[in-house]
Amino acid sequence: MSSNKSTKQHASIFQLEGRPAMKEAIPLAFQHVMAMIVGCVTPAIVVAGVAGLNTQDKVILIQASLVISAIATFIQVFSIGGFFGSRLPVILGISFAYLPSLTAIASGFNMATIFGAQIVGGVCAILFGLFVEKLRKFFPPLITGTVVFTIGLSLYPTAINYIAGGAGSPNYGSWQNWLVGLLTMAIVLVLNHWGKGIVKLASLLIGLIIGYIISAFFGMISFADVANAGYFQIPQPLHFGVEFEVSSIITIALLFIINSVQAIGDFTATTSGGLDRLPTDKELKGGITGYGLLNILGAFFGGMPTATYSQNVGIVATTKVVNRAIFGIASGIILVAGLVPKFSALLTTIPYCVLGGAVIGVFASITMTGMKLIATQELNYRNTSIVGLAVSMGIGITLVPQSLALFPAWVTTVFGKSPVVVATIVAIVLNLVLPGKEKEDSVQS
Repeated sequence: MSSNKSTKQHASIFQLEGRPAMKEAIPLAFQHVMAMIVGCVTPAIVVAGVAGLNTQDKVILIQASLVISAIATFIQVFSIGGFFGSRLPVILGISFAYLPSLTAIASGFNMATIFGAQIVGGVCAILFGLFVEKLRKFFPPLITGTVVFTIGLSLYPTAINYIAGGAGSPNYGSWQNWLVGLLTMAIVLVLNHWGKGIVKLASLLIGLIIGYIISAFFGMISFADVANAGYFQIPQPLHFGVEFEVSSIITIALLFIINSVQAIGDFTATTSGGLDRLPTDKELKGGITGYGLLNILGAFFGGMPTATYSQNVGIVATTKVVNRAIFGIASGIILVAGLVPKFSALLTTIPYCVLGGAVIGVFASITMTGMKLIATQELNYRNTSIVGLAVSMGIGITLVPQSLALFPAWVTTVFGKSPVVVATIVAIVLNLVLPGKEKEDSVQS
């Protein structure tokens, strides 16, 4: 009896079930947290800046991002009633994929409009999850790749604006901002390519810390808001409110469906890389319906849209460490970080130039991920036409928003603010109507 108990308490970190030794589990959990935490809070910082939130509301938004990511991770790993949640070793965080559309809504409306659209998007994800086998055929890798590629391209102006100091800042474009931003970018790049082990995995975090220290020598950091922040605070439900606006709902709902398809890819990469098998239909349904439900919950607590984190999927595929207990511990660490306003306030002191230098590589990675997905399909005239026209229409209309000046305001909101919606619609329509051989690639997504 005692030996069985001992075996259960010290399960292998390479087994899905059981409780591993804490001396192994805790460092591995921290590794996952370090890989995701910068990416998790950065979208909140960007959107808060565009929405013009004061420091207190910015802290609350960052706090909610961490808390909801922790809850989303825990429920995905362990599930609710065996139905909501994949029960796979994944980490969830606030997604960059929504960022272009979120910033467009934040600038044209307010945070409440984002969360109203997010609730509807969560419902769409649940419906997609329930019928995932039938709906996947409309989103082959060619389509999802085009959308992801467009998302990456559309994020570049954000990164450059940040490296320059943040649009609207009095020292925008100064050589100090560019120097700090480029040094941060170089540090992340060097650690990514020449670092090993935990240094490579946490390259984004390490680069951001070093860039932060460098920026301090230029007098770019103030801790006044950190001193005023509390030590413990639970996120406040409906602090930002909820409003429903049709054009914003259409935009976010489309992205939720696209990201549901992307989640299939992440779940597949997790099981094939860490468990040497493909995900079951039950795991896919539970993962996507859980994703939808958790984003509805997140909207009420001020947490922006979450998604599975590909960098953490990469860690699983590389290390083969899949024990669920480790991911449960990681969610606990993220939760603790989110419940401490001083920690969230400290994150708001990161200069924009440091953030820009750290995340521009992430944006580039998103773009190249989309390109890789596209390249899994035959690049014949039909497929290149779909990709080229979808991206050119999406990016082109966004760069020239005045081209829609004589249309109703809702048309500009849906099609003129974020290139992702236009690219998605054009890619799906062209894939359905252009002549070509039977879409055998639709079952490969």
